Amino acid sequence: MVATIAPPTTSETHHGDAPFAPPTEHRRHHLLAGARAMAPWLLGIVPFGLVIGVGAARADVSTFAGWLGAPLIFGGSAQVATIQLLDSGAAAGVVVVAALAVNLRLVLYSATMASHWRGAPRWWQALAAALLVDPSLSVGVDGYERAATARHGHLHYMGGAVTLLAAWVTAITIGATLGTALPAGLQLDLVIPLFLIGEVVPRLTTPAVRRSVAVAAALGVVATWAPLHLGSLIAIGGGLVVALSAG
Repeated sequence: MVATIAPPTTSETHHGDAPFAPPTEHRRHHLLAGARAMAPWLLGIVPFGLVIGVGAARADVSTFAGWLGAPLIFGGSAQVATIQLLDSGAAAGVVVVAALAVNLRLVLYSATMASHWRGAPRWWQALAAALLVDPSLSVGVDGYERAATARHGHLHYMGGAVTLLAAWVTAITIGATLGTALPAGLQLDLVIPLFLIGEVVPRLTTPAVRRSVAVAAALGVVATWAPLHLGSLIAIGGGLVVALSAG
């Protein structure tokens, strides 16, 4: 008698399958679905990246150093803080701590995605984590909830995340290239606080969040006198303390 081996069922392939598995006819479909899901986010992300690129070109730092934050830091708020602190002459340690504090939320994001990425190879987890920011989290969570298998969810996430990375780096590159040629009177810097306000306001859904944001904003104004340009760090720390104490 010849023994036969039944093909794995959907439940057996749901966890651990990843986009590095053999190609299927649905591979391109799920990648493109993730890219399409990311498209609405780009309406705000691209102008934000253009302005950061312009700011990097005009700041008293190397334009290349300012641009390099796009793929390395991969977070608009952290990159803005880094460029502004470097431009104002802040100490290197302050710059690093401020960038880490701004991106501290990514630890919570990784906890959200951990169950979906469990079982995937380390290299894929590292790549996925490097691309994890607010838009890719939103697109990724929605993709995993809709996906029939983990592989489909992985493809959806990666399609959206890579689209975001490409648009972000391209926008900052264009902004850094054209930055010094644009008239200073355009006041493009106003786009950054307006974008960040637009990001924060929809999240003011609970009293605890509103208190932490109010404390951070108040400390940011009061701490402008702080030595070593520690005002931003004080504001971030104060907001985090209020948020954690409420939790």
